[in-house]
Amino acid sequence: MAASLGFRGAASGLWYWSGRRRPVGSLAAVCSRSMASKTPVGFIGLGNMGNPMAKNLMKHGYPLILYDVFPDVCKEFKEAGEQVASSPAEVAERADRIITMLPSSMNAVEVYSGANGILKKVKKGSLLIDSSTIDPSVSKELAKEVEKMGAVFMDAPVSGGVGAARSGNLTFMVGGVEDEFAAAQELLECMGSNVVYCGAVGTGQSAKICNNMLLAISMIGTAEAMNLGIRSGLDPKLLAKILNMSSGRCWSSDTYNPVPGVMHGVPSSNNYQGGFGTTLMAKDLGLAQDSATSTKTPILLGSLAHQIYRMMCSKGYSKKDFSSVFQYLREEEPF
Repeated sequence: MAASLGFRGAASGLWYWSGRRRPVGSLAAVCSRSMASKTPVGFIGLGNMGNPMAKNLMKHGYPLILYDVFPDVCKEFKEAGEQVASSPAEVAERADRIITMLPSSMNAVEVYSGANGILKKVKKGSLLIDSSTIDPSVSKELAKEVEKMGAVFMDAPVSGGVGAARSGNLTFMVGGVEDEFAAAQELLECMGSNVVYCGAVGTGQSAKICNNMLLAISMIGTAEAMNLGIRSGLDPKLLAKILNMSSGRCWSSDTYNPVPGVMHGVPSSNNYQGGFGTTLMAKDLGLAQDSATSTKTPILLGSLAHQIYRMMCSKGYSKKDFSSVFQYLREEEPF
């Protein structure tokens, strides 16, 4: 694998030296390692997750070539000395290792196969890692197109949310050619504490979809339990404490509690701003529904969770964090 990594680095012809001029302070200050042996990494998609992920690559000394459909989000990176491209194609022209973090299958297809997409300029031997959560079938089709260009595609969706993205503790679920896993792992370990090889292209997406379906179900269950306890006269902090020392404990109750005031530093205590949006959860549950249909798998609670999050989107919750299901339930008329 060392030879493969060396080839990728040499292919770009873009080497950086340790004396590269960078502004002092703010974002630039985190880049403490020498750049001498680091070739640039392309990063496309600087939203709630992509932004901190890119910053963690910077912390590990990787120069970046960035692109986002909203140029303003690239400003802080440019001020820190990073390079900003005008299109995904330009990123592919200037970097031979690229990570994409995009909202949907449609966005991924556009970034890879669009008029100014990665495949217009991708170099042979390039490694393309997609950390978006998209339909596994789309990942497989993109992999075929990338392979035709002599490059390598791997799907590597993430779990852990914005907090884990900031702290570099994401879990990556990776699908693709096993021989290329070590090359991807080198970059992904800069952003995550768990990097798991799942199998062929698409299996990473399948693992992520299963995880998010379970997350949605557990969040709804936590919200219902908390709402029932509060309406029954229990103090919410006391109830959360009891749940978290009992068999009902789960990530939604002990790390991301949906009740305002129970925990600090989570969206529920910030008017459900930031975090993982309700629209994105509804999208992921739709992917789970599609996968269940194609595999003839019953997902009774998954289907109900999908229905609930779709209703939330239609009732003004689309831009709120998915834990706002608690607020949604509080506002519903009693049965």
